[in-house]
Amino acid sequence: MRVLIVEDEAAIVRMLERGLAAHGYQCVSAGNGEDGVRMANDEAVDLVLLDIMLPGLDGQGVLKRIRATRPGLPVLMLTARDDLPNKIGALDGGADDYMTKPFAFEELVARIRALIRRADQPQASRLEAGDLQMDLLSHRAWRAEKQIDLSSREFALLEYFMRHPGQVLSRQQILSAIWDYAFDPGSNVVDVYVRYLRRKLDRRNEPSTISTIRGAGYRFEPPTQPEDASKP
Repeated sequence: MRVLIVEDEAAIVRMLERGLAAHGYQCVSAGNGEDGVRMANDEAVDLVLLDIMLPGLDGQGVLKRIRATRPGLPVLMLTARDDLPNKIGALDGGADDYMTKPFAFEELVARIRALIRRADQPQASRLEAGDLQMDLLSHRAWRAEKQIDLSSREFALLEYFMRHPGQVLSRQQILSAIWDYAFDPGSNVVDVYVRYLRRKLDRRNEPSTISTIRGAGYRFEPPTQPEDASKP
């Protein structure tokens, strides 16, 4: 697995290269936007870590050019700015995810793994997680072959969770992805819809498929496939 790092700060590049190498990733790097675009197109890379603030062509410009030639290439944007407009700009520009510096390295690796899994089925019409399945074309969902009746918003929320398995998603991230960006951030709409999903997905006496992470948000835990009772 090859990761392209587009970052102009040498110390950050070295840190990322060492850390990712320890997790089995090969890295190549570019110190400016133009080189980043060229390497994304010419090198056999599987994912891009892209800084927003770059000399010359900035991260948004790099992302736009990458999307024009390699629309399915996963791109995780890195930003030192923790303000909503920058995050919205990154996602609206086609980024698959973003992280704010400084970040916990283990979280970065977890997000990379999630994006790689997602990239394995970017155009797939079905998503699967354990015994939970979604058909994106027919807008239907099942758990253990039993169809689940979901509203359009519940369906979108479940799809978002299934595309980010095991990842802690903040309420603001979910609001930005599922609801209008201008939606009142003080609203409890995310909590309400998570409760709706739990009622429809969870089984009695089993852990919830959606865990509450106090002070952080929610994490989707894919349900396990039940063992075949007919097997010895």
